Amino acid sequence: MYTNDKILIGKSEERELCILPKMANRHGLITGASGSGKTITLKVMAESFSDAGVPVFLADVKGDLAGTALAGELNENIEKRLNKLAITDFTCKNFPVRFWDLYGADGHPIRATIDSVGPDVLSMMLGLSETQEGNLDIVFEIAKDEGLELINLADLRSTLQYVSENRTKYIAKYGNITTQSLGVIQRSLLALQKQGADHFFGKPMLDVKDFFAQTDDQRGVINILHAVKLFQSPDLYASFLLWLLNTLFATSPEVGDLDKPKMVFFFDEAHLLFNGMPSYRLKRIVQVVKLIRSRGIGLYFISQKPTDIPDDVLAQLSNRVQHALRAYTPSELKVVKVAADTFRANKAFDTATAISELGTGEALVSFLDEKGTPEIVERTTILPPQSNMGTINDGTRQRVINNSPLCGKYDETVDSESAHEKIAKLQTHDAPTGQDSAGTSPAEPQLSKAETKQQQAIQREQERLAAKKAAEAEKQKQKYQKRAEKYADRFVGNFIGKLGTKVADKIFKKILKS
Repeated sequence: MYTNDKILIGKSEERELCILPKMANRHGLITGASGSGKTITLKVMAESFSDAGVPVFLADVKGDLAGTALAGELNENIEKRLNKLAITDFTCKNFPVRFWDLYGADGHPIRATIDSVGPDVLSMMLGLSETQEGNLDIVFEIAKDEGLELINLADLRSTLQYVSENRTKYIAKYGNITTQSLGVIQRSLLALQKQGADHFFGKPMLDVKDFFAQTDDQRGVINILHAVKLFQSPDLYASFLLWLLNTLFATSPEVGDLDKPKMVFFFDEAHLLFNGMPSYRLKRIVQVVKLIRSRGIGLYFISQKPTDIPDDVLAQLSNRVQHALRAYTPSELKVVKVAADTFRANKAFDTATAISELGTGEALVSFLDEKGTPEIVERTTILPPQSNMGTINDGTRQRVINNSPLCGKYDETVDSESAHEKIAKLQTHDAPTGQDSAGTSPAEPQLSKAETKQQQAIQREQERLAAKKAAEAEKQKQKYQKRAEKYADRFVGNFIGKLGTKVADKIFKKILKS
């Protein structure tokens, strides 16, 4: 709830626990075991930010956050919690929502060009090694220098093939290019396409300014990415969110400290963002997390354990909510201790013990005070959400999409001339013209450069084999001819020796006459 210019998240036995809007861009962390109440906390925060006039972006990986578009309903459990918290001004209501979908089926389509995604994030999507990523960097540089715009996957595939066929002329300028790496990239692109990524690459490209929206009554729009299908491809999901973070950072100007954030971005299942991330790329993410605060954007990471987040990122997350963790093994006990050590201790209870004892809907909470100092941790009961908690039917979703001011803006794909078309023209230009003496072109289709080379190689091989076969035939002919002459000489000599010279001469004369 947004009340008294504060974002009320819950109450302890002692006091209310609120995020101060001017401290909300100091980022935050929500952790806890599955079923401990993380999604409820996320939802309460998102609703409160919306009422404070702050736009929100979040990913809905289970489909149960879509109910934010509908008003909630009071039930026995909610009323008990409200009575426990002594809250009397709670109202059920819906919130302004815009649905987005990378695949364009359950929300406004989200697209980006290959160029805008860049080789770094694309390498993550493809799962490339450092060497393969280096080759992809070179391909991007060649495309830029050659004026080959990379919009979709077809553009990148054509450019990879073009560079592979002409690699010798690029090596001196750009460095070594290996056909093996280019082949791996091509195969990885096919796998990425099978995940449906070709829906993401293209135009019209997303304008992230559309996320920074308010309603007429000054409530922030809650942008919900429908990620149920996307989450089935974890690498694509994580890479997409990191691309979005980089895009927000690159397009948002410096604003300094504001009374409230320009936007709050929630990263659900945050551990996927950092799995297997090399150190050189992690440094870039840490830099963005540090600097994006001054651009008025707050980041909130949601995961099961605080150890899912790299230490350099974790150090930037000041507003913390820790739900229950269950510890049954030595490694799990260690995680609980790490989580407890991140809070300012409360003399009233042992933090590590409390983490294991928390029930559903309870959490240990510490936010920043007005001076930017972390508050002493409090055992807190989290408020219930004001909107509906659950999925919505297709009719309701479509009605929200159709009533959005963005309806139709991104629906139709624009296929402009880019690398794929330009390379096809280059190959046609380089191929033999095939004109006859009259100057007209034959009906046969023009072959690509690669196909022409292949046919020429086949023809040369056929000619070589034919020449070899003819040489062998001539050699055999000469061999048999010499053998025939040898046996003929021997036959004639023996014949003459047996019949006598005179008799033989008479016989040969008769043969010649006949």
